[in-house]
This record gives sequence, structure tokens and C-alpha cells, in this order.
Amino acid sequence: MDKGTLVEFKTGSDRRLAVVERPEGKKLWVVIDEREQAHTLHPRDVTYIITGEQFTADKISGFRSAVQPFLDPANLEVAWEFCIEEGQSTTPEDLAALLFSEQSAVCRYAAHCLLSEDKLYFKQRKEGYEPRSVAQVTELKHQIEVEAQRQAQWQAFLARINQALASGSWSWDDSDRVWLDSLDRYATWGEDGKHINQAIELLTALQRPATPESAFELLVALGLWSHHENLFLKRSQIPIQFPDSVTQVAKACLNSFPQDLDNDRRDLTHLKVYTIDDESTQEIDDGLSVEFESDGRERLWIHIADPTRWLSPGDALDLEARRRGTTVYLPTGMIPMFPKELATGPMSLVQGRTCCALSFGVVLSESGEIEDYIVVPSQIQPTYRLTYEDVDEILELGVKAEAELLTLHHWARRRQQWRQSQGSIVIRIPEASIKVSDQEEITIAVLEESSSRQLVAEMMILAGEVAGHYGQTHELALPFRNQAQPELPPEEELQNLPAGPVRDSAIRRCMPRSEVSLTPARHASLGLATYTQVTSPIRRYSDLIAHFQIKAHLRGDPLPFAPEVLQDMLLSTASTAYEATLVERQTNRYWGLEYLRRHQDTLWQALMLRWLREQDGLALILLEDLGLELATRFDRALAPGEQLWLRVSHVDPRRDIIHFQEVASPIAAERAS
Repeated sequence: MDKGTLVEFKTGSDRRLAVVERPEGKKLWVVIDEREQAHTLHPRDVTYIITGEQFTADKISGFRSAVQPFLDPANLEVAWEFCIEEGQSTTPEDLAALLFSEQSAVCRYAAHCLLSEDKLYFKQRKEGYEPRSVAQVTELKHQIEVEAQRQAQWQAFLARINQALASGSWSWDDSDRVWLDSLDRYATWGEDGKHINQAIELLTALQRPATPESAFELLVALGLWSHHENLFLKRSQIPIQFPDSVTQVAKACLNSFPQDLDNDRRDLTHLKVYTIDDESTQEIDDGLSVEFESDGRERLWIHIADPTRWLSPGDALDLEARRRGTTVYLPTGMIPMFPKELATGPMSLVQGRTCCALSFGVVLSESGEIEDYIVVPSQIQPTYRLTYEDVDEILELGVKAEAELLTLHHWARRRQQWRQSQGSIVIRIPEASIKVSDQEEITIAVLEESSSRQLVAEMMILAGEVAGHYGQTHELALPFRNQAQPELPPEEELQNLPAGPVRDSAIRRCMPRSEVSLTPARHASLGLATYTQVTSPIRRYSDLIAHFQIKAHLRGDPLPFAPEVLQDMLLSTASTAYEATLVERQTNRYWGLEYLRRHQDTLWQALMLRWLREQDGLALILLEDLGLELATRFDRALAPGEQLWLRVSHVDPRRDIIHFQEVASPIAAERAS
């Protein structure tokens, strides 16, 4: 290249013009741009050479201005049509002659700029440019239109987002969904989420940190999420809404009752029936009665709601319940296994209504062992809906008008004594019941052992034992629940621990998980040789399976589920039930920490239960007023059973972090002052 030759080179995406000044070594050239700045170029850095004229750096600006009027990309379509028709390629020189009827340096460089920037009509081939086919150009035009439409939607979406953030009011467009869904996934799953690029693009455009936490905050700011959005639930596979098809089936059941296959139900409507639950309970699935027989025996009746009256194995309601596996109970409300209008309506044992049930009638020996039992589909009419507090008061006062309830209490105590004689293991640790109102007010009640809860628990266990005996006797494929015998610490070691929660915590950590099998086996902690859960068929699918099987056998029908089918169903149900339990546990912990965050100035009395990692100072404590068990660190020696006073020093419910500071007891603090 001679001195004064005008060349084009690129710095990044910036197109630059410069004049050749001199060679530098064997291969390099020094060029001067219009700002009088020197650049050293290799020949491969040069993208175009303007030949035929000599230039100086001060003429570059004028040359660039002269080129500008010729840079109309629309001209390329005319040239493309000509080249397609002639079946030939083109060069900047040929294109200048075709478009501008001259080949001056200005026109040749303008043609080079048009061709090198073009992504639609031509593609470079060695020294020339080959026209794309008609099909290729058509497809590229379509892609450009789609991208232009996307950009228009993107800009409109950004405008709506900014308006929403500024004023708190907006109107979303259907096209916004792709960005909002991506934002949802990023906030829920973080970097593990799928298709999160749009979320990162949005956060960057809004000049917010491109992090999952920032995505969460943006969704809250837009009013699309609550500040307490349940990410545990969102990350699970638990369905929240029922499909329209299932809802329609539920409505059809309510409007036209399906045929009852058990048309010879035993009429037990003459019995006084108590349903005993927490005040907030909506799915009422068990009731209790006593029948005083003519021979002087007292037959205990445990009536269990009969949802199989309203569905059949394999129908839409059954398959949806199977998919869900269980009702999920969260502090903010429940996610039912059946549509709510059925679960809390005709499936439940509602006071004053004639209800269908599967009833277990049991006569006990004086020691509390099962002496005689019957299992029958029945009709009952619940007489009283009582809370646990109501029953505790009746039992405490010994109200003679409720002789049946007093009798149930008597036999419940006998049953507990009998199970203890069979090796049952009783663990009594206070449990927190956390409720969150629609206004996000949190209340925590401590569920402690009471006569009423013991009564209900013993009757439910009794029904489970009867169901287990029935299945074992008739060799039915049922979900038998069993538990291996635990290896407990030596008795003298347990006796050295304070009685109550500390000792029970030590026992609990040794308890193996219960399992479900088609083969009857001992349940160690209950002290029973056989046991099948049957008392919650509205909210536990394994219980519903047991009802299907037992009722079919009572009618003399083939069992709906063969053993190999039932085994697969139980594996699936166990998996979904475990996931639901995990979500319940995580959600309860979140709201427990949120409650403590709102009461950071409160002093809490705590009981040290046991060391988790003594070498790290990590202990498990029980906040006695709340029934919350939490792990925390101490920098001093502690003994299980030691009572402490703690104040929250730092808590972050979203990150599942809590730290306590040990403080002097209120009495000691008052004395010190």
C-alpha cells in the first residue's frame, strides 16, 4: 500500500477509516485516523482499501460525509433482485456501477458498507457477495419482523413495569407472561431454574441486581407475590388448583348423588355421635359412640367418614386424590386431597346430617384388649361437634348427661394401659400449632397432652388395630403400617435424664421410621401386632385404599387393587406424602422464625434438650412457651434439661437463619438492677 491510501479497519464493532503513513517492519503498517491518532495494523486487520485516490487524515471526515447519502439499505433489494435474475454474484465495484452509475471512491466505499453490513440479501463469498435465495430472504425477513415485534413488546412491557412500580396500578398484556414466568422461575429456583434469561434481561434493564433475591423483591414490588410467598410450596410438585374436569365431576356429585354400592348400610342413626376436633378443622373424618348392649357389654363405635361413597377406583376423583396423596396443612390454610366442596361437605361427618361412614364396633376386655369387633358400612347422624377444650371440660366436670363420653374416656385409659403392657413407647413433647390469618397475623398455640386428645388418639389407634386384624384374618392386600423395635439407650442412662421433653427427645432420636407393607408386622411404638391406618380417608390416600379394599370384601366383591398394583401405588403415595410433610415442616419453620422476628425484644424461656454437635457447641433447645424446637450455638458447657433465657439476636426466615443471645433471667436481671 502506498502512502496516502485510505483504508478501513475495525476496532470492536466500530468501523474506522485511516490513511497509510508508512510501513513498520516487514508486515505492519502505520496509519493515521481522522483524529490524528496513529495505529499499527497487520494486513489482515484491513477490511477494505479505497484505491485510485490519495488522502490525508484531514480529508477523512469530508469523505465520510460524502458517503453518507448513499447508505440507503433499501437500495440493496433492487441489486439483489437483479443478481437473482442474472444468477450472478457482485462486488462493491459492480454494485456501485449498478446502483449509482459510477465507480468513484465514494460510491465504491458506500457499496462496500452496504454489502458488509447487510444480513438479509447477500452473503460474502471470498472476494465477492453471493445473493441469498428467495426462500432464505423470505425466512430472514420473517425473523426480522418477529424480532421487531418482540422488541416492541419488550419496550411496552418495560413501560408497564415502570408504571406499575411508580404508581402501583397497571394493566398486564398477554405477551408479558413470558417475562413474568421467567421472573417467577428465577425467584423460585435461582440459577437452577429453566428459561431464566428473560428474568436476568429484565432485572438488568431495570438496573436491579440480576439475582434470585432481586427477582423475588421485584415480584413483591409488583404485587404479584406476597412478601411471605411460600417458595417451599412453589418448588414442590404439589398441585394447588384442581383441574376443571375434576371440579365438574365434584359438582355433578353434589347435584346428583351417585349410586351407593353399599345399599344395606347398618342404620346407626340412633347412637349419640361425638365428633371431636380443633375449632378450625373443616374435614371432619371421625366420630365416636358407645352402644350399651342388652348383655351389659359396652360396644365402642369408631365411625370413619366414607368418601368411597362418592367415587370409584380409577375415576376422575380417585385419580386426582391418588396424584395428590394427602391433604397438605399449612399455617396459611389447607390444600385438600379432594375438592373442598366435597371434602368439607357430603364426605365429612357433619353435625345434624345423615352421613355415610365405615364403622368399627369394638368390645374390649377388662384389660383393654380387643374381645370382639365388627366392621360395617353405616349411616350415622353426628350429634355434637365438640372441640378438644369442650371435651376436656366435660371430662373434668364429669357431666353425667354425657355418659357415653365418660365411658369412652374410661376405655381410652384402659387401652393406653394395655398398649403400655404390650411395649408401646409414649413420647410427649409439646408441639407448636401455627396459624396465619389472611392479614398475616401469626398465632402459635402449644398442643400438649390432654384427656381429650388422648381419648381421640386411642380410639383412632383402636380402629387401626381392628382394620389390621380384619385384613390379616381375611388375607387382604392392605397398607399395613409397621415399625421396627428401636434400640433405646440403657434404662439407667435414660433415668439420669430429666423426665419429660428431655428424656422423650433422647428416645425419639432412636425411633426408626414407620413403614408401609402389604404384609402385617408389629408396630413397636404403638405396641400392636398389626395396624392399618383407616381413620383419615378424606385426607390420606393410603387410608382411602384401605377403605376401598375392606368395603369390597364386606360386599363380597373382588378387591379393586391387586397386590402388585397396590405395591406400586403405595410407593408413589409414600413419595408424595413425604414431599407434603417436608413442605409442611419447612413452612411451619418459616412462620415460626417470622413470629420470632416480630418479637425480637421478647425473652424466651428455653429448655436444653440435647447436644447435636457438642464439639461445635450446637444444641437442640425447646422454647417452652411456643413449642418450637430450634438448633442454636452456645459457647459454654450445658447439660440436657438446663433452663435458659434467650433473646433473638438475628433471624432471617427466608434464609432459615436464627441466632440467640443468652441473657440473665428476668428475676436475676431485676435483682441486679
